[in-house]
Amino acid sequence: MFRRIFFTALVAGLLGGLGISVVHEFTTTPIILHAEEFEGSGGDDAHKHSLRKNGISLIPPAHAHGPAKTAGSGEPWGPGSALERTLFTTLANVLTGIGFALILTACFALSGRPVNGQTGVLWGLAGFGIASLAPALGLPPEVPGAMAADLASRQMWWFLCVAATAGGLWAMVFRNGAVWMVGGIAAIALPHLIGAPQPANIGGNVPPELAAHFVAASLVTAAIFWCATGWLAGTFWERFSDPSEA
Repeated sequence: MFRRIFFTALVAGLLGGLGISVVHEFTTTPIILHAEEFEGSGGDDAHKHSLRKNGISLIPPAHAHGPAKTAGSGEPWGPGSALERTLFTTLANVLTGIGFALILTACFALSGRPVNGQTGVLWGLAGFGIASLAPALGLPPEVPGAMAADLASRQMWWFLCVAATAGGLWAMVFRNGAVWMVGGIAAIALPHLIGAPQPANIGGNVPPELAAHFVAASLVTAAIFWCATGWLAGTFWERFSDPSEA
């Protein structure tokens, strides 16, 4: 069983990570590159200059890759070229894909139910709702330069939201009875009733239209990633099945 989980996650995560890296090049990555032009800039003048320069064409870039930082400048290190940025983004996507695929395949095994490509998509949609959609209600994806609350507070709330949403969905899907249904709904609502940490001031140099475009592109890209990874994991889970376990 462990080998089945491992090899399913490895193949599904690798293919899913590589595939979503291509999607990112046409969705979120262009938006991030555009947003970086406003990071640390002075506001309206920089906004107008960038709109003239880019023709207001928001072609989506995805994962933040800022311009290269020089050593000793006090700025965090960043990839120094487009190729280097793409390679690091692809590596991160593949590792993330394998990690999420491991979670999916472990859930396949724990559920004890037959899983194929089609049911894998449903598991992937659940993963999207848990890890991307629900947290985005309180902490939407942010472009470079956007104002945000303390990182530790945001991380704690994100983990709470993911755990509560996962627990709530499990109660609603795998348990019977009105009590479980009501408890699941309450668990999903709890993080949002508490409220996500918010910055002291709202705003930043990035135009709100660009930030909104990034949120939409990020969520759509995440949905594609989770559905593809779920389908791949379900397909290979079925293919790597041991006939003796039937």
